Amino acid sequence: MHGVVNWAVHFFMLDEGPLIWLSDFLIICASLGIVVVLTKFRLWKWLWDEWLTTVDHKKIGIMYMIAAILMLFRGGTDGLLMRAQLAWPNMHFLSADHYDQIFTTHGTIMILFMAMPAIIGFFNVAVPLQIGCRDVAFPYLNAISFWLFFFAALLFNLSFVVGGSPDGGWTSYPPYVENQFDPGPGENYYLVALSITGIGTIATGINFLVTILRMRAPGMTFMRMPMFTWSVFVTSVIILFAFPVLAVALALLLIDRDFGSHFFTVDGGGAPMQYVNLFWFWGHPEVYIVILPIFGLMSEVISTFSHKRIFGYSAMVVSMVAIAILSFVTWVHHFFTMGAGPGVNSFFGVSTMAIAIPTGVKVFNWIFTMHKGRLEFKTAMLWSLGVIPNFLIGGLTGVMLAVPPADYQYHNSYFLIAHFHYTLIGGTVFGVFSGLYYWWPKMFGVLLNEKLGRWHFWTFMIGFNICFFPQFFLGFMGMTRRMYTYPAGYGWGVVNLISTIGAFLMGVAFIIFVYNILWSARYGERDTTGDPWDGRTLEWATTSPAPHYNFAIIPTVKGRDAWWLMKQNGESINGPKGVPFRPIHMPNNSGRPFIMSALFFILGAGFVFQWWILAIVGFVGVLICMAQRSFEYDDSHYIPVEEIEKTEAAAGRL
Repeated sequence: MHGVVNWAVHFFMLDEGPLIWLSDFLIICASLGIVVVLTKFRLWKWLWDEWLTTVDHKKIGIMYMIAAILMLFRGGTDGLLMRAQLAWPNMHFLSADHYDQIFTTHGTIMILFMAMPAIIGFFNVAVPLQIGCRDVAFPYLNAISFWLFFFAALLFNLSFVVGGSPDGGWTSYPPYVENQFDPGPGENYYLVALSITGIGTIATGINFLVTILRMRAPGMTFMRMPMFTWSVFVTSVIILFAFPVLAVALALLLIDRDFGSHFFTVDGGGAPMQYVNLFWFWGHPEVYIVILPIFGLMSEVISTFSHKRIFGYSAMVVSMVAIAILSFVTWVHHFFTMGAGPGVNSFFGVSTMAIAIPTGVKVFNWIFTMHKGRLEFKTAMLWSLGVIPNFLIGGLTGVMLAVPPADYQYHNSYFLIAHFHYTLIGGTVFGVFSGLYYWWPKMFGVLLNEKLGRWHFWTFMIGFNICFFPQFFLGFMGMTRRMYTYPAGYGWGVVNLISTIGAFLMGVAFIIFVYNILWSARYGERDTTGDPWDGRTLEWATTSPAPHYNFAIIPTVKGRDAWWLMKQNGESINGPKGVPFRPIHMPNNSGRPFIMSALFFILGAGFVFQWWILAIVGFVGVLICMAQRSFEYDDSHYIPVEEIEKTEAAAGRL
């Protein structure tokens, strides 16, 4: 009996103290609250019919965005806990083991379960509308991609309360994470969850690549595509080359842990450096996977609120392609200190510096777009403008890190922490907020409050710089990353306290953002025009939210900024008067993507705990779902003309 109790205590992490107990209690209360609300208001059928089984790219995009906001809360909370622990010398707010787990989950969640779903959410919300088509190329696969991400995120976050979180850092380098040094299921959670969401991400890359190649509206040549669509196209190519490499690295490490192989164990003839190479061959392109769509989004926002065409369109396209190519020849700068030799280090130092050139082209083009423009400083514009100085700091310090002799001093210090937070928060997170304020009316038919938006922006902007700029100085003062606590004699206490104050100010900004969402949902200005910003691209030609079929008649594109040209020429999105509507072919909803992804969750849980019967059940279930889909022929329907006319009349477009 005593052994069973000890197992239960470890299994549910009840030995970690009141912080974990409180978290467990809140998770249980929140889960019960959701069930009670859905049951009381009889929303289960609505939830299943409208959301869990949908293949509509717009609804899938909304679910990605909601998940990203939730993961921003979880990852941000981890960050605040770390900053609380480091706020002053000799703090013991967290135990050492708990700090390692939070350190690992913070990085993993923010990059793979917050930044990735946010940008893929924007893919879904905007791209089919921007290129004038009715859905993505593979709607069913699109639903599978989302639900694989969802259940992978659920599995990863389950580690917080069941079995223990991974604690080997977000990069999970062997030999630290091999069974000998890191027993238990924690690291398996990391490997399995990332493998499952990676499958969904690869499918997304294929889906949007084919969508952009094959489903553009008549007249929309490549050099007429909106800049955001160009960024998604380039990003999809990077995904298809980078994510399979990550899948191989994770699979080999999982085989090491679950089946006793020695791919990365030195005493068994393995090579830990091989994992490092594989990881960063994915890891550095991943930085551009999460920033290139932000560059495209910023181009749309700055052009719209400058009331000008984007300056240097062709140069912007070429620079994105150049970044995509160069992103695959810079990965070794992540381990200059590991003894690759002066020749290798010199090559990758030069290639890392070279990637700053096409990035600089974009900055100058944004500035020239604003030059002599009729600027409107809406909240979306403020967030995009905020990216420029913050990402510039991140980029310039990245060039400093690209110098191998200097990197020997900066490496693994808080200088590096400050650098990549200036790129990933100052770039990606700022850009995500810009996109949310920009496309929120298109997603929900309501505008977020501008006054609250400005409070959100300035509070976050100030808090961000207070938090991370001092960390450059901590790096110069010798503070290394992954440090759990530190003695008083080093003189780091005051600087760390300032950094922690900035972090909590960012937390306040997030609360303002959530309040803005709730306030706007009830009292916010409704978008009755579909074009609240006087936009330039085709997503603003539809109602807000857009109808299920997007366009009653596929538009004909006559130039860049297609919707702007139509407005200047007095043209309707539905073409000349008298053009008849025709029935529209659309895919059916399906519950199979949700069910199949749930079976992937079961399969993954089997690998996490090495319960092979459970893994076999999940695997067989996945195969059955795939077989059923293979023999499903009645998977689409036609929207009748009468329904289209009714919808278009309600939108005032007849």
